[in-house]
Amino acid sequence: MAKISKIVAERAVSKKAAAPKVAKPVDIEKVSKDILEKLKVTNLAPELQSEIEWCLGSYGYDNNPVGLYQTAEKAVAVFTAAKNDKVKGVTAKLITDIEKSIKG
Repeated sequence: MAKISKIVAERAVSKKAAAPKVAKPVDIEKVSKDILEKLKVTNLAPELQSEIEWCLGSYGYDNNPVGLYQTAEKAVAVFTAAKNDKVKGVTAKLITDIEKSIKG
C-alpha cells in the first residue's frame, strides 16, 4: 500500500511541474525608464522625456501607473515616426516590445 501512495504522490508532483507557466506581469516602471533612456540617447521628443520623468516621480509617490501607460503609448508613436525616418537605434523590436508591455 505504501508503494502505491508513493507512486501516486510522485505523479501528482510531476503533473504540477508540467503545468504551463504564466507570464510575469510587465513592470511598467522599468519599461518607462527604458523608454526614457532610449529617448535621451536618440535625442527625440524632449517634452515627452520630461513628461515621463514627471510620471515616474508621480508613480513612485502614489503607485498609480496610468500616466506611465499613457506616455508609453505616446512613445510608440514617436518611435514609429523615428523608425520611418530611419533614426539610428530605433528598431521594430523596440516598438513591439513597448506595445506588448502596454497590452500585457
